[in-house]
Amino acid sequence: MERSITKDMTKGSPAKLILRFSVPMLIGNVFQQFYNLVDSVVVGKFVGSEALAAVGATGSLVFLIIGLSFGLSTGVSIVIGQYFGAKDYANVRKAFATATYLVLGVSIVLGVVGFFSSRWLLELLNTPDTIIDQSDFYMKITFAGILGVTCYNGMAAVLRAFGDSITPLIFLALACVLNIVLDLLFVLQFHWDVPGVAFATVLSQIIAAACCTVYAMIKVKILRMPWKEFRMDREILRKCIRLGIPVALQNALVSSSMMALQGVINSYNDVVIAANTVYSRIEQLVLQPGMSVGAALAAYTGQNVGAGKLDRVKKGFEAASIIIILFSIVMLPVMYFGGEHVMTLFINKEEMEVLTIGGNAIRITCFFYIALGMILVTRNFLSGAGDINVPLIMGFTEVVCRILFAVVLTRLIGFYGIWWATALNWCATCIVGVIRVYSGKWKTKTIIHA
Repeated sequence: MERSITKDMTKGSPAKLILRFSVPMLIGNVFQQFYNLVDSVVVGKFVGSEALAAVGATGSLVFLIIGLSFGLSTGVSIVIGQYFGAKDYANVRKAFATATYLVLGVSIVLGVVGFFSSRWLLELLNTPDTIIDQSDFYMKITFAGILGVTCYNGMAAVLRAFGDSITPLIFLALACVLNIVLDLLFVLQFHWDVPGVAFATVLSQIIAAACCTVYAMIKVKILRMPWKEFRMDREILRKCIRLGIPVALQNALVSSSMMALQGVINSYNDVVIAANTVYSRIEQLVLQPGMSVGAALAAYTGQNVGAGKLDRVKKGFEAASIIIILFSIVMLPVMYFGGEHVMTLFINKEEMEVLTIGGNAIRITCFFYIALGMILVTRNFLSGAGDINVPLIMGFTEVVCRILFAVVLTRLIGFYGIWWATALNWCATCIVGVIRVYSGKWKTKTIIHA
């Protein structure tokens, strides 16, 4: 095996391992967010707030796509990570071959269904007539190119299971630069506006997926096998599905709650939609350290559970929790006092009403970043341990709380209830995850002998 790009996480300091894994992941996640961030910046700066609202109205649907593919990838990553930790390389190869067929099949189904139902979904979200045509065009292009994001997430998950968070970052960074160039070319030169940024995103994702896959096949010898051995293993497929579907459903539930919230947001005018679009993009940036630490913890937990080192697993959780709490404390004053300045990256300073609403939204939710970070830490920890039913319960909690709080609070205090609902939802979901971790029941959920 090529040890140069894989990492055994069953030895060494848990905190150092998680940080070393997290930093490339963080950079990679920020680059991945740039796909949609650049879309928003380009249309917000060079087309207008209506085009920005059109892109923003698709946010929950785009999250649904990414969430389903990421959930599937998580199942694959858990299986491969635990086999890798147990040094069972024969089953690592079988899992990789099985995952390839699974990812391709799911991509085709999601792409076809999403392409033909995008308009209906946007109407279900009460997308205003002024922007629905542009939003629909954006979604159809996104669904048509879903294979790119699904394959990239799948290949990146496999490499992260080996402890490699560098390779996905390299190709994602290159693709992000390409996305910026294509965005500017398609919008400023070709004047394709909203469809232009969608085409740029899809092309960039496909290139990232292709490059990451080719490089990994060359560098990681364990993934190379004769074609006759590259076939699906039913038992491993069962494990991948058993682990992946709950995570995919959890992400679908989160997306459904976001879609319900988007429906509430869309009942207001274009200014509120645009403000929430910018707020959401900033929130996604704030999420990235938690997502990176969570992904590192999932890989760390998977390998150590596979190796039977449960004491190291607990130490890893504690280290990740401290990291994310410290980050949240640092970000509180930064976002409270500087949120509106960050918003000007996405929209012109003359859009004062949008800036005011978005700035107030940031000031509401920034006090709850610890709860948000701990959702990501506990969810990934439990997933890495194979305890995948509780993250699904966390998804149900998020759906119920987000919708209930949004409906009640918007009636009481107007559209600012949208962001209070988000903050309270984070708290409720966080409590569910923390209780499960400290119950210790995750210790019996290893899947490599299931």
